[in-house]
Amino acid sequence: MIIINAARCLFILICFFGLCTPTYAADISLHGFLQGNYSAGVAASNPDGGDFKLAAERFQLKLDASKDPLHLFIKADGWYDHVDQNWASELREGYIDYTANKWDTRIGRQVITWGVGDLVFINDVFPKDYEAFFSGRPLEYLKKGVDGAKIGIYPGFASFELVVIPAFTPNHFPDSQRFGMFDPLSQITDRKKEKPSHSLENTEIALRAYRDIAGVDASLYYYRGFFRQPSIMPDNPIIPAKLTLLYPKLSVYGASLQGKALDGVLSLEAGYYDSRQDRHGADPMLPNAQTRFLAGYQRQLWEDCTVGVQYYAEYMHDYSSYKRSLPPGFPQERRLHDLVSIRLTQFLLHQTLKLSWFSFWSPSDRDYLLNPEIKYNFSDHVWAAIGGMVFGGGKVWSQFGQFDKNDNVYIQVRYEF
Repeated sequence: MIIINAARCLFILICFFGLCTPTYAADISLHGFLQGNYSAGVAASNPDGGDFKLAAERFQLKLDASKDPLHLFIKADGWYDHVDQNWASELREGYIDYTANKWDTRIGRQVITWGVGDLVFINDVFPKDYEAFFSGRPLEYLKKGVDGAKIGIYPGFASFELVVIPAFTPNHFPDSQRFGMFDPLSQITDRKKEKPSHSLENTEIALRAYRDIAGVDASLYYYRGFFRQPSIMPDNPIIPAKLTLLYPKLSVYGASLQGKALDGVLSLEAGYYDSRQDRHGADPMLPNAQTRFLAGYQRQLWEDCTVGVQYYAEYMHDYSSYKRSLPPGFPQERRLHDLVSIRLTQFLLHQTLKLSWFSFWSPSDRDYLLNPEIKYNFSDHVWAAIGGMVFGGGKVWSQFGQFDKNDNVYIQVRYEF
């Protein structure tokens, strides 16, 4: 199906760009890969009794075509999932660019990356796939595309990006059949999700203004939309029988700075999360307003070896109101939740061998995530990687502590063409 769709897109592209005459020749490339990706639990079986978090063969086609002032890009995946025993496909990206002198626009499904964090997202408010990350898929699969329009304006004194997203896309969290996780209301199985309806009022708006200031990349951010992690609303707060998972309204105001310092790169970022449906913290089922911030530093230690460290924190506002309204039996979040991350990367053998380490540790919750990986490029077209995801520490409800029984070892093998 993916190959057929790609062929159709190629035919449309040829017609669209008018390639029937040499005068209108365009640049076209078609690439892709074949990949095997497998992840097996090493601490305990899955809740469904299986041992694999992931077992899939995947292929991808990427179509890239340009003829000024237009550019078309399509990236589509198809795969067989051995855990669910079914075929599936996905349009990961598919958009058209138009470029003018002082502005440009991109319309369609696109992956957008804002902010300066390393696996820490403050002003990057766009959807993520955390199951892909926790189960050992390549890092590119952490980001999900959004269906919308992005307009860039470049008047000279600064640059601006405006993103308009008519249809809401939530984060994808680990499947409860593959990952054991904390659920305070696990006995209630009658659940439904309510995503924001497609309307003008619910259209997400994001804006970034950025420029260079004395060699420092400075950005301001604004977002108006929804939390991408659902909140649980019981039908009865005393004896609930049914749960509704909804996405509360959110506005984010933020800024970031990144520049050279101390023989490396220093990154600073902050954002205020305005929980528009619970600004006073009186509803325990909805997120309180927060201030989030990070400081990061990266530098080269020696040839082909880099280190990066980060400190990230979330400060909950109206904490006393949150504590007063918290129902009995629910775990109490901390006013300040923080994380420290370390990334080490070493290339060897003429950069064909990559040794990497990434870890999170929370000083507040005392839990952690460890992600070592070894990757080897056999040629320009074939590479393989083996790594692990190790969770632990903290409480059974903390961010990484709840995944304590989900340690896994993963293998990635890819042929690119």
